[in-house]
Amino acid sequence: MATKVYILYYSMYGHVERLAEEIKKGAASVEGVEAKLWQDLQVYCSLARFLYFKLWLSGKLKGEVIFVSYVTEQAACTTFCIFIIIIRQLSHDLNVEQVPETLPEEVLAKMSAPAKSDVPIIKPADLAEADGFVFGFPTRFGMMAAQFKAFLDATGGLWRSQQLAGKPAGIFYSTGSQGGGQETTALTAITQLVHHGMIFVPIGYTFGAGMFEMEQVKGGSPYGAGTLAGDGSRMPTELELAQAFHQGKYIAGIAKKLKAAA
Repeated sequence: MATKVYILYYSMYGHVERLAEEIKKGAASVEGVEAKLWQDLQVYCSLARFLYFKLWLSGKLKGEVIFVSYVTEQAACTTFCIFIIIIRQLSHDLNVEQVPETLPEEVLAKMSAPAKSDVPIIKPADLAEADGFVFGFPTRFGMMAAQFKAFLDATGGLWRSQQLAGKPAGIFYSTGSQGGGQETTALTAITQLVHHGMIFVPIGYTFGAGMFEMEQVKGGSPYGAGTLAGDGSRMPTELELAQAFHQGKYIAGIAKKLKAAA
C-alpha cells in the first residue's frame, strides 16, 4: 500500500502554493509514495456568511434561499463551519457556488491577490488518512496565518483520539522580508504538532550547499523551505523551489520508512 503524504497549505498571493506544488513533486519522486495537495478549508467559511448577508441587504438576492447547510464540528472550544448556499433566481452576473476567500473581493483586489486555484479543499477528518504531512502558510507577525490556525483549531476530535500521533510533519512558509519570520513562523507552529503527538521533521542542512548560499537572497531555513514575497511581486526563485522539492522528497522518504516499520 502506498505511503500517503498530504501537502496542506493556505496561500493568499500564490507564493506558498508555488512551494507546495514543488514539494508535491519532490514527495511524488519517492517510489511508493502518493502525494496530494490540499487547500485549507477555513478560507471558505467567513466569506460565505459575508456574501449571503451582503446579497440579502443589497437586494440582489431575488428569490428565496432554498437550501442552507450549516455544519459544525466542536473542537478545542472553536466551531468549524462549512456553508453551502444554493440560491434561486439570482441576478445574471452573480455566482455564489464556490467561496474562494475570507476577505471581500474588493479588498483582495486592492491587495492585488490572484484568484484561488482548483486544488481540493481539506476537512479535518481527512488528515487521519495520511501517513505524513507538509504544512504551508504565510506568516503574520512571525506566526502562521489565522486561516491555517483556525483549521488546526478544528482538529480537536483528532487530538482527543490522537489519530495523528507518531506521524511525521514538516513546515514551509512565506514571509515578506528576510527578518519577517523565516524561522519563528515554523518555530511557533511546532506547538500544534506537539499536542497532536506528531513528529516534527526539519530539513536541517540536508539541502547541502544551497543552505549556505550567500550570493542571492533566499528564503528557507533548517526548519523548512521558504520564500520571500516582498511586496508580493517576488515569486519563489529556482533555488527556493529546489529546496522545496528537496523537502518534499526528504519527508516522503521518512514517512515511507516509518510506515514500513510500523
